[in-house]
Amino acid sequence: MPTALLTSGLLASGLLASGLIPSGFMPPALISPAVAATAQSAQPVVDVALVLAVDVSYSMDVEEQALQREGYAQALVSPEFLSALRLGPNGRILLTYVEWAGDQEQKVVVPWRLIDGPEAARAVSAEIASAPLRRVYRTSISGGLIFSAALFADSGYKALRKVIDVSGDGVNNQGPRVDSTRDEVVARGITINGLPLMLKRPNASSLDIEDLDQYYEDCVIGGPGAFVIPVRERAEFIRAIKTKMVLEVAGVRPPPRGPRIVPVVQPPRISCTIGEKIWGERWNN
Repeated sequence: MPTALLTSGLLASGLLASGLIPSGFMPPALISPAVAATAQSAQPVVDVALVLAVDVSYSMDVEEQALQREGYAQALVSPEFLSALRLGPNGRILLTYVEWAGDQEQKVVVPWRLIDGPEAARAVSAEIASAPLRRVYRTSISGGLIFSAALFADSGYKALRKVIDVSGDGVNNQGPRVDSTRDEVVARGITINGLPLMLKRPNASSLDIEDLDQYYEDCVIGGPGAFVIPVRERAEFIRAIKTKMVLEVAGVRPPPRGPRIVPVVQPPRISCTIGEKIWGERWNN
């Protein structure tokens, strides 16, 4: 058995045993050495280029923002993440940390950083943790996706996989339609994964919806192996972030029934313009 395939199986087994990934998730089809060698001829290669696209809209309170930031910082230095890093044919990834809110409110907090081992992971973790917190008006998942997708062109590396990791606690209420934006981004060979934050119960004065996880599944995520990990309790927060990052770096994917790339025959369970509708009804614009 090839060493890389054996390593993949051992890592997946270890993650399953630890409970970090749920049963039913499967290791990826590994990229052949020939493909990796072809890519290396043009640019230096990383196993995945990962954009962490984080919601900083006012619906996120300061405590949630701090917890979210802590989750990403801790995930980067976890043994599980560092084990996943070694799984790829190159043993290195690129990562950038982006904050988004309204249609014109996106900011690169940590630019592209190469992570090839514990030392680099610790440095990026500290950089994320030390950045000041900020909060901005409105929620434009589509704007965040468009901004994040454009970053891959200037990474300086050839990525065998490109992933945008979107976390947020609300639906799109500004900017282009989120589902059509999702389709355009996926068509460029980028996978979008989701971490819907469902810590607060929607009420009459909020712009939130009850089934945010379904909204993310139907309207936000897409691409090969795309998945959603909802967070319903604060105690789950950091573990969920670590789980998602390990899956993304290792390239572990759900069974075939899990990914929702583009709903073609069946309409989405939740309208992909529900956020715009709620906003319009609330503010009459």
